[in-house]
Amino acid sequence: MDIPGTLDLLVIGGGVNGCGIARDAAGRGLSVALVERDDIAEATSSSSSKLIHGGIRYLETYEFRLVREALAEREVLMGIAPHIIWPLRFVLPHRPEMRPRWMIRAGLFLYDHLARRKSLPGSEALDLGALPQGEPLKQPEFSRGFAYSDCWVEDSRLVLLNARDAAARGATILPRTEFLRATRAPQAWTCALRGADGVERTLRARAIANAAGPWVTPTQEETGTALRGRVRLVRGSHIVVPALYHGPQAYILQNDDRRIVFVIPYEERYSLIGTTDVPHDPAMGRPRCTPEEAEYLCNAVSRQFRTPVTPDMIAWTYSGVRPLHDDGSDNPSAVTRDYTLQMDRAGAPLLSVLGGKITTYRRLAEDAVERIGHALGKAAPSWTGRAPLPGGDLGGLTREAFAGSMARAHPWLPRPLLHRLIRTHGGELERVIGGATSLEAMGGDLGGGITARELEWMRAREWVTRPDDALWRRTRRGLHMTPAEREAFASRFAALA
Repeated sequence: MDIPGTLDLLVIGGGVNGCGIARDAAGRGLSVALVERDDIAEATSSSSSKLIHGGIRYLETYEFRLVREALAEREVLMGIAPHIIWPLRFVLPHRPEMRPRWMIRAGLFLYDHLARRKSLPGSEALDLGALPQGEPLKQPEFSRGFAYSDCWVEDSRLVLLNARDAAARGATILPRTEFLRATRAPQAWTCALRGADGVERTLRARAIANAAGPWVTPTQEETGTALRGRVRLVRGSHIVVPALYHGPQAYILQNDDRRIVFVIPYEERYSLIGTTDVPHDPAMGRPRCTPEEAEYLCNAVSRQFRTPVTPDMIAWTYSGVRPLHDDGSDNPSAVTRDYTLQMDRAGAPLLSVLGGKITTYRRLAEDAVERIGHALGKAAPSWTGRAPLPGGDLGGLTREAFAGSMARAHPWLPRPLLHRLIRTHGGELERVIGGATSLEAMGGDLGGGITARELEWMRAREWVTRPDDALWRRTRRGLHMTPAEREAFASRFAALA
C-alpha cells in the first residue's frame, strides 16, 4: 500500500456510509482512499434487517422528513441495483388493543403519499380469515389486517458494490487496513495506517471522512478532535429459523411492548426474524444475540403465529450495533434513525458521520461529499442516483425477464444456482461465468453452490481473502452448509490460493 502525494479524501470505515461516500466522491473527481480494519461490510452493514424501507414506525415519532426521504430512496435504489433490491409485500395483522384501525389506516395513507411511488403498489385492508396470507396466523384472533409495500436488499452486497464502483472510478479501497492516528495541519492530514501485514505506513489527505460507525467516537479521538454530541450504541439481533410458511409475503407484527418485529422469507427455505433494540456495551466485544433476545423474538412470533417458534429451532443468529445519534430518548427504539454530519474546519477538513440507516445511505453520502467538495474548493454535481451499481444494468429487462434470458443462454446451469447467481451478480453474470458451458468448466462445487470460477471472481474483484468473506458476506451460502462442509470449503479455499 503506497499512495504517493496528497489525496483529496481519506474515508475511514468500510460500511455502507463509508463506501457510499467513497463512490460519490470518486465519481465527482476527487482522489480517494478508503480504509477498513476488517472486511468490507463486516460489522453493522451486513447485520441489518435487510430492508430498504421508509420506516413506517417512525411516523409515530413524527419523523416525517426522514420517512419521506427514505420512501423516495426506495425507487432510486431499485433503479440502480435491481438484482439485489426488489419489492416485498408486508402483512400487518391488526391488534385492536395495540392501535385502532383508523390510526393504522391513517399511517398507511401517509406512507403511500409522503413520496411519489412509481413501481410499488399501495396499501390495502385484508380479510386474513379468507386469504392465504392469513394461514400462518392464529385464527380467528388475527383475522383482520393490512398490507403495504417496501423492499428487500442484500445488504452486504450493496456495500460491496459501492466499494467496487468507487474503485472503478479511481478510489483506492483498503480492507483489513487499520486507521491508527492522524496529525492535522492547515492544508492536510498525515495519517498512520497499518495493513494486514502489520506494517505501518503513512498517507496524506486534504480531508478526512470519519464513517467508522460504532467506532466513530474512538476514531475521532485518534484525530485529536472531539465529536459534538454523543453516539448511542444500540444492538439489533436477528434469528433465522426454518421457513414458518409458504409464500413471498413478509409480516410486520405489533408486539406486546408496542415494538414491531419482522418475519421475512429468507434464503429460499428460512424465515428471518428481527429485530431487538438493546443498549450495547462496547466492553462486550463483537455483538451477539443473547439468549434473552432470542427468547424475546421467539415469543413475539409465537404470540401471533400458529407454529410456535422456540429457541431450539434457531439455525443462525446475527447481531449488529447501530451507532445512533443520541437525542436524549429514554427508549432505544425511539432514538432517531436520522443522520447528523459534523464538519470541523479548524484546519484541514474533518467530516464525521453520526447515525443513519441503510435506506438513506446514498443521500447521506451525497450530502457529505457536497460539504467536503465545497470545503476543498472542488464542488461538482451529484450523480449517484442515475448510475447503476455493478451488475445493476440488466439491459433494460426486469429481473425476471433477465433470468429468463440467461436460462435460455445457459441451459446447463441448474435453475436454483442460476437464480442465486443473478441475485448475487446481476448483469455481470456472463463475466462471472467467463465462457463456461458446464459446471465442470466452472470448477465444480466447492461447497454451498460456490464454484471455483465464482470464487476466482470474488477474489479478483471483491477483496475476498478469507473463507468467511465468501460464505457470509459476498454470499450467505454458509447458512446452507454444515460445519463440516464449511470446514471443507475453507480447505479448498486455501488450496486455491
